[in-house]
Formats: sequence, structure tokens, C-alpha cells
Amino acid sequence: MAASSISRRGAVGLALLASSSLALSGCSAAGEGDERAACSLDALGEPAPVALARATQFSLDAYAGGYRLASLASGDRFLIVPEGSAAPDGLPEGVAVVQQPLANVYLASTGMICLVDAVGALDAVGVSSVRAEDSPVEAFTERLESGEISYGGIYRAPDYELISAAGCPLAIENTNIDHVPEVRAKLEELGVTVLMEQSSREGDMLGRLEWVKLMGALFDREDEAAEVFDDVARRVEEAAAEGPAGRTVAFFYVNEDGAAVTRRSGDYFCQMIEAAGGAYVSFSEEGATESSPTTVTVEMERFYEGARDADVIVYNGTIDGGVTSLEALVEKNALLADFRAVRNGDVWTCDSNLYQQITSMADIISDLRSAIAGSGEPTTFVWRLE
Repeated sequence: MAASSISRRGAVGLALLASSSLALSGCSAAGEGDERAACSLDALGEPAPVALARATQFSLDAYAGGYRLASLASGDRFLIVPEGSAAPDGLPEGVAVVQQPLANVYLASTGMICLVDAVGALDAVGVSSVRAEDSPVEAFTERLESGEISYGGIYRAPDYELISAAGCPLAIENTNIDHVPEVRAKLEELGVTVLMEQSSREGDMLGRLEWVKLMGALFDREDEAAEVFDDVARRVEEAAAEGPAGRTVAFFYVNEDGAAVTRRSGDYFCQMIEAAGGAYVSFSEEGATESSPTTVTVEMERFYEGARDADVIVYNGTIDGGVTSLEALVEKNALLADFRAVRNGDVWTCDSNLYQQITSMADIISDLRSAIAGSGEPTTFVWRLE
């Protein structure tokens, strides 16, 4: 399994305790780095990998005494130290320490809010990059409005003074932090450990959900996290049990250049469309004007050729602010007026909750099925354009 291979790579050269009562006093603090690592490895028991069902972008190794090693696909590693214990000396370079219990965490990843909420750890969040009006979770909104959680500026321009004054020990960011390395550097300069979650890079829709287990490990809520994953995975399986609806679905948005930006075939959202009974209309990189790990961008003429006969359109309103009517959609490009779904009124749209409500995956699939099959059932995460 890919997650296991990450774990093995992450464990190589790691120095940490085999139990909470084991001290590494036999390791000379004055020794060279390699010697210290080797000495620590002598004291290391065999780690027990935490079982992951679908996630491949992180792994967890369990050690006696409650210690956990989180290894991310980016190469970042975090030693989670239980309350009342200390991190050992001689940790290899690049292993950051997360000391429990956590408090005043800076939560900048909107996608992780529902997972932190699901494991009952919102009380450990002190600062966020999300405003109350943009929060995807009601309990999080209430904490922002009450002042229990402070707004600390957007991820690319955080309020460093507030974060420093709050004593935030940990910042949970998403992959956007890679675009502003100077922000990460400044946070680390202030003594904040930065964890960049990579759930958006998971190839499996339930792999995204399984990041709840990393949140569970961070906040000492592992049992709760396992229960959340098992419950949502079961409901997703039930929601997908109806099988194909026999209708094709195009999912895209129109960028500033007038091109169509679609999800890659096999992407987790495409999997959700297929779980809802739809046949996703995909485009290869060949002839694309741009591509990324998750999207393929094609000129509108090519998109027209491949998607004009799609039975259903779901317009991705999470990026460009969306559209509010069929007329507004066609204004983006006149070719869209000739699409079968537009002519038949089978056009739907969504907002960012479609991506940020990971724990609502089963409900999202049910909504998509209602849109694809035309059942007329009420929906929450998608709505029809008139």
C-alpha cells in the first residue's frame, strides 16, 4: 500500500522514544548528528503502522507511550508527543514536534474545519483565516462570532502579531501555503509549527475523508476519528449503491481566458459523480492549454466538441464566484447555448461547500444523484439554474 511505503520512508533515521518512561540519556548531546541518530535508533522499538484504508498522502506510525509519527507525502514529518511526556533529544533534522495538549491552533485550511469539528476539537482552535460568513461549519461560525476563535487574516497575509500574541503552537494550512513560502518562513520564525495538509491531492474520495485520522492523532481524538471515518464511509457506500443512472455529466468552470477548466478523469470529485450514477465527461492532457495535478484546461471549441451532448452540466462555482442563471452561464461563452443540457434545462451549480464539507460526502453524492437522475428530490449542495 502507498501509505505504508510513506511510513517506512518516514521512519528511517527517526530518533524517538520507545516508551514514555524511556530516556535517551545514553546519547551524547555533544555527538555528531549521525551518531546521535544511530544512538536514538538503538533505543527505538519497532513502530506499529496505523491502518489507513484509502489515504496515500500521509501515514501514521504508533510508538509505545502514545507517541505518533506523522509522515506526509511532501516529506514533512511530525512527532506528536503526548501530554506529560517530552520529545527526545537527537531527533533527525526535519522532524517537527507537536506537543499535546494543543491549544490556540491557527487553522487556515478551510477543508479541515469539518474534520476538526467531527472529532470534537474545535475548542483547541484559537485563530483562523476563515471569516464567520465563509465558515462551512455552524459550530465554527458561532465560535468566530463569539470571539472564541479570532480571525487572523487570509492565509497569504496573516496577522502575525495576533498569531504571536495568541501563542499559536501549530498552523494547519492547505497546499496554497506552497505559493507563499515567505509566509511559512515567517510563521516558523515566530515559533509556529506549520503542517500543510494535502487532502486535495488524494486520488480517492475516501482518501480525503481519511485525513480525519491525522486530525484525530494531532488532537488526541483517534477513537473519535476512526468512528467518523467508518460511519461516513458506510453511508457513502449506501449512497452509491443504486448504480449507474445512464446519463453523462460535464463539470467545469470558464476561466478568465474563456477556456473550460475541468477535473481530471479519476479525480476524487469525478469519483463522486460516478458514485452518484453519472458518467463523467473527461478530457485528456493532449491538446490542453494547461494542466495541474487535479485539472485539465481546454479551449472552449474543444470542450464544445467533447461535452455539448452531455445530459447534465454541473457548473463549478467554487472558483470564479459562479453563475446565478442560465443566461449568465451563456454570457460566459455563446457556444454554451447549444449544449444539450442548457437547451433541456439540466444545468446545476454549486459553491465551495462541495469541497469543504468532506464529512458530508454521502449527502453530496445523494444530491448529485438527484440532479443527474432528475428525481426532483430537494438538494443542499447543488441547485438548478433557471
